[in-house]
Amino acid sequence: MRKLLLCIFAFLSIGACMVQAKPKIAILATGGTIAGSIDSALATTGYQAGVVGVEALIKAVPQIQDLANITGEQIANIDSSNMNDEIWLKLAKEINRLFANGIDAVVITHGTDTMEETAYFLNLTIKSDKPVVLVGAMRPSSAISADGPKNLYNAVALAASKEAKAKGVMVAMNDKILSARGVVKTHSLNVDAFSSPDFGDLGYIVDGKVFFYNKIIKTHTKNVPFDVTKLTNLPKVDILYTYSNDGSGIAAKALFENGTKGIVVAGSGAGSIHQDQKNVLKELMQKGLDVVVSSRVMAGRVAISEADQKLGFISAEDLNPQKARVLLMLALTKTKDPKKIQEYFLKY
Repeated sequence: MRKLLLCIFAFLSIGACMVQAKPKIAILATGGTIAGSIDSALATTGYQAGVVGVEALIKAVPQIQDLANITGEQIANIDSSNMNDEIWLKLAKEINRLFANGIDAVVITHGTDTMEETAYFLNLTIKSDKPVVLVGAMRPSSAISADGPKNLYNAVALAASKEAKAKGVMVAMNDKILSARGVVKTHSLNVDAFSSPDFGDLGYIVDGKVFFYNKIIKTHTKNVPFDVTKLTNLPKVDILYTYSNDGSGIAAKALFENGTKGIVVAGSGAGSIHQDQKNVLKELMQKGLDVVVSSRVMAGRVAISEADQKLGFISAEDLNPQKARVLLMLALTKTKDPKKIQEYFLKY
């Protein structure tokens, strides 16, 4: 009888352990279209972003409770076009705190307008190889064809998968798995709005099952030297376009005089800059401005001449202007040396 009771107790203990084996996932909400709403089931534009709270988002997809033990936290509730450094720093610090206190993975609900920038910022500031997945929607929660619930389910499935560890920060949209460094928003309205022109997608999700078929090459997360633990703000970096009959030199002067520490130029072609703007930038670089050259072209690497390298121009490599800005901001927390900053762009 005693042996029977011990066996029953052991069986129940194993069952309890199996229940507890589900990963602990925190969903951090920042707003966006996934939390948007409008008084029309047909409308997919004209809605107000960031009005639905995190608990309502979680409640709308009860199936995620089968995948993990879920907790929710409202970090912000904004249209992501209004994303700022304060929220970025808050997110990075909170994610690092959650990981240090036993959370297994983090999912971030986010607007799609600046999702790629937030993903890349976190890819450079999270000090863990645990999964971090950003997710959003192209249609508001009130639409009859809302894509948010399925995207959120996929994001939790990805975060809960063992294969997601040490992959860096990822984005889950429209059944795709995309890396923080490679992901780009390529359509303003379609649900298939994200892709990775240079790197290719990391994988895909089908009915909650995760499939990876690509690898992360660039260094990320806990292996990156940037530390935001004690930061309350970030160096001011701005982006300027170059174009025919370019007059942005005036803007560059004004930005520098108002505290801008670095400028990213969205160059034409492989990083060409109109001579009118370039001459002004050369003057400002002599006064301490750091200049990174990216490209307004969707894909490809920026090529900097030896002469421009000697002047201090920095190649963004294959990073688009908005991501180059993120890396330059963090680089400037460590150094002002163009050669060292160039090393960061080659590595991260």
